[in-house]
Amino acid sequence: MDRVYNFSAGPSMLPLEVLEQAQSELTNYKGSGMSVMELSHRSKLFTEIITGAENLLRELMHIPDNYKVLFVQGGASQQFAAIPLNLKKNGQADYVNTGSWSKKAMKEAKKFIEVNEIASSEDGNFTYIPSVTADKVKSDADYVHITTNNTIEGTAFRNIPDTGDVPLVADMSSNILSEEIDVSKFGVIYAGAQKNIGPAGLTVVIVRDDLIGHAVEECPTMLDFKTHSESGSLYNTPPTFGVYVAKLVFEWIQAQGGLTAIQKRNEKKANMLYEYIAQSDFYHSPVKEDSRSIMNIPFVVPNHDVDATFIQKAQEEGLETLKGHRSVGGMRASIYNAMPVEGVEALIEFMKKFEKEHQ
Repeated sequence: MDRVYNFSAGPSMLPLEVLEQAQSELTNYKGSGMSVMELSHRSKLFTEIITGAENLLRELMHIPDNYKVLFVQGGASQQFAAIPLNLKKNGQADYVNTGSWSKKAMKEAKKFIEVNEIASSEDGNFTYIPSVTADKVKSDADYVHITTNNTIEGTAFRNIPDTGDVPLVADMSSNILSEEIDVSKFGVIYAGAQKNIGPAGLTVVIVRDDLIGHAVEECPTMLDFKTHSESGSLYNTPPTFGVYVAKLVFEWIQAQGGLTAIQKRNEKKANMLYEYIAQSDFYHSPVKEDSRSIMNIPFVVPNHDVDATFIQKAQEEGLETLKGHRSVGGMRASIYNAMPVEGVEALIEFMKKFEKEHQ
């Protein structure tokens, strides 16, 4: 078995074409006699890589000219602190609590700013996205923070809240580049790379120009948006190989037909799996229908004693990393951009067989 279908929530599978290209260029990038991992980040070759990656991302997401694209390190979790340190003005911010990562973002932000929890789905064990209407947003809030897709719980915002003049900040780690979005609705978008962008270690931040240059005095240099925007993400050595693979992924998305085509394929994959689960008497989706993610699909069976057997048998069929998060249990299929339709079809066929054997 050369390759498996990897349903991991992250790091997730990468397109095979991207891996093969990286492999072919690994020891000698464009005749340089060096790997990308050995290139100086100040070199002409790497400058072409990082500027190319930014230009491709701008094209794919239709990022307006008044937004900067930053390639940084530290994961999305580091942005939990960077956001309040850069956007603090009146000293308070509104947060929408939709699960584990929202809670972590709020916990970190509380070290620097007053956090107002303006909506939450905790009362329903985070199985739905709460309503966020304009009247809930405090007019003097420095920003409103949402997690657009909840990797662990399998929920996602299907409609972006209107926050008026208050900047909307989004942790988009697990659904960036999975569908078309209007970037102009957001003040800041940030995402860890390890779902739909590339290998772990790279973080992408998209920030509107007017929100740069206002960091609090005690903000560490490396967390200040201005540091990275003024240096073209080259203040220090960036995760060079991560940026390179991200560029290859952006090229791959473009070759698939861009985000319009990617979204259609992602919706097809998700609908296939949700429809099978809905007609099954054995499997159940714990997530409310109007809040379901097309990236992360949790499901449960009546008898949790067979969960481990399901995972083991799935592995034997080349279906990897289907165990649900420890805080939720059950199973979870993460079907990011690189997961082909055939992978979901294989999962469904296995689920049918398993259902017959264990009902």
